Amino acid sequence: MKKTVLFIAAVALLAFTGTAMADINIKLAVVTKPGSAQNIVAAKFEELIAQRSGGNISVKVYHSASLGNETEILQQIQMNTIQMAVITGGPFDTFDPIVRVVSYPFLLKDYAQADAILDGPLGAEILKSLERSKIKGLCFSENGFRNLSNNKRPVNTPEDVKGLKIRVMSSTIHKSIWQALGANPTPMPWPIYTELEQGVIDGQENPLWVMEVYKFYEIQKYMTMTRHVYSCHIDVASLDWWNSLNPADQALIQKTIHDAAVFERQDNRSKNAARLAMLKEKGMQIVENPDIQAFRARVADLKNLDLYSDPQVKALLEKILDATR
Repeated sequence: MKKTVLFIAAVALLAFTGTAMADINIKLAVVTKPGSAQNIVAAKFEELIAQRSGGNISVKVYHSASLGNETEILQQIQMNTIQMAVITGGPFDTFDPIVRVVSYPFLLKDYAQADAILDGPLGAEILKSLERSKIKGLCFSENGFRNLSNNKRPVNTPEDVKGLKIRVMSSTIHKSIWQALGANPTPMPWPIYTELEQGVIDGQENPLWVMEVYKFYEIQKYMTMTRHVYSCHIDVASLDWWNSLNPADQALIQKTIHDAAVFERQDNRSKNAARLAMLKEKGMQIVENPDIQAFRARVADLKNLDLYSDPQVKALLEKILDATR
């Protein structure tokens, strides 16, 4: 009788753990160092998911490109050797051209518009499309509005950009933007401090938090608030791994990574005024009001490039352009 009771209890326990959350170990990769935007999302997700799962879901964050650059991380996501990652939007365009839409220059005017588009049905269309590449798009977190810095001269107009050797991500659209502006765009993986310091490249373009966390004020004299691209991070998972989870685990992970992303967006935005003040205190010469209309005019024809010729990509770009006018 005692053995029968123990057997029934064991069966009941197995049934319970089969429907509730099983022990899940997640490798989450980012290329940036602790304190960076991607790491803030990752660390908050790690904290929240441990609390909400009662410790049944654990996350180990691999930072500072310890598992490879962003393209290599996405390849490992496809193979399910990494379960989750927080990746800059640019590198996705070699996996799914629809992501190029987000990086279209001067597309999103402010943070409220970015949230409305990316958290809405148009953003959901981008996330869903990634499944064609065995990548599960979960949500968007924030890199921020990108600004140009360089060590050659102040930049007020596109004419001032001519000939500057600017580091860009491995992204067709980002390279096209700077070619249209007259620069010499140079794709280069992260980090790039040494290349800037040694003059291998003249400048780079990134949000304000990058200037602070990576101390680019030490090696870059000029910055221009071009805000030419709203740069998102896409929080993703391996589709094969995702499909192996039960619905309860999927729902919990989905909700928790979105909450972590919202936390990071708010954290990033709350610090930008202080970052700008700090850069000025460090001696950077900052052009806060460049001739944005002239910059817009130089890139106005990019939507006619072949990289937007895919019917799905073109249609989504038109939808977002209509929604942001």
